[in-house]
Amino acid sequence: MKLSQLALGAVLSLGLMAGAAAQTTMRINISTAQNSHQGVGIDTFAREVEKRTNGRYKIQTFYNASLGSERESIEAVQLGTQELTLTSTGPVPNFVPETKILDVPFLFRDKAHARAVLDGPIGQELLTKFDAKGFKALAWAENGFRHMTNSKRDVKAPEDLKGLKMRTMENPVHIAAYKGFGIVTTPMAFAEVFTALQQGTVDGQENPLSVIISANFAQVQKHLSLTGHVYSPCLILMNKAAFEKLSAADKQAFIDSAREAAKANRARVDEDDAKGVADLRAKGMTVIDNVDKSKFVAALAPVNAEFEKQFGKANLEKIRNFK
Repeated sequence: MKLSQLALGAVLSLGLMAGAAAQTTMRINISTAQNSHQGVGIDTFAREVEKRTNGRYKIQTFYNASLGSERESIEAVQLGTQELTLTSTGPVPNFVPETKILDVPFLFRDKAHARAVLDGPIGQELLTKFDAKGFKALAWAENGFRHMTNSKRDVKAPEDLKGLKMRTMENPVHIAAYKGFGIVTTPMAFAEVFTALQQGTVDGQENPLSVIISANFAQVQKHLSLTGHVYSPCLILMNKAAFEKLSAADKQAFIDSAREAAKANRARVDEDDAKGVADLRAKGMTVIDNVDKSKFVAALAPVNAEFEKQFGKANLEKIRNFK
């Protein structure tokens, strides 16, 4: 072999080694299964990041709370021991209190209204509140409208909720509202919910159809009421320091990837909402789909008066009336 060939081989192998070393691996996780609206979100995000950075960044995906609960994952991202997470906003107010307002019951008319608020100036302004807390909030994704399930009885009116022991998210606004319905609230991490329902530690829980389906709650819950009482957003969060290390082009690539992920995630929520009721009925659930929401709204009048004091009536109206 000629010297020049040896030299060329050495250069090529060094180049390959440099290429391999240049790939940075990051982790992102969810608390739900891979075959869920959130799974679709992080799988899309991973694919897009790799594509948009020409393979320089690889995103490892983890499901079913295998890296920890939502709250633990948010803490890990804040500390920098994990780079990314996709989480519902349930535990987020414990880190960024300004997001609490989004959890007020019956704030949004429908998904189109909620998405318009989050993608518009109100939602984009809220994303900036994460910067001071050690996060870069890349995009709003979606959990969907939350509905009540339980193992005891049909819930047709607010009084049917009285005395039911329900798992709630670790979220102060949700807990205040559900106490207003007479529910015995039991905050716990999502990963513990199926077992708690199975063992009868709690009677019920509340979640969007996408979550109820992907978590197989039909196996341990008999009654579903389409209360749609709270709209539940999701967020794609990144450690702020990790984001700041990216080049300007890569920062944009991560943001664009997160937006694509949110699109795919919302499309899956729409699909689950369209077929979910029939799917859950087929699995043996009794579904009350003609809930009189005005009664539920009226039952929360005292709690809503407190929310108006806490958040400001004008701020709530700004969201309610957003076109």
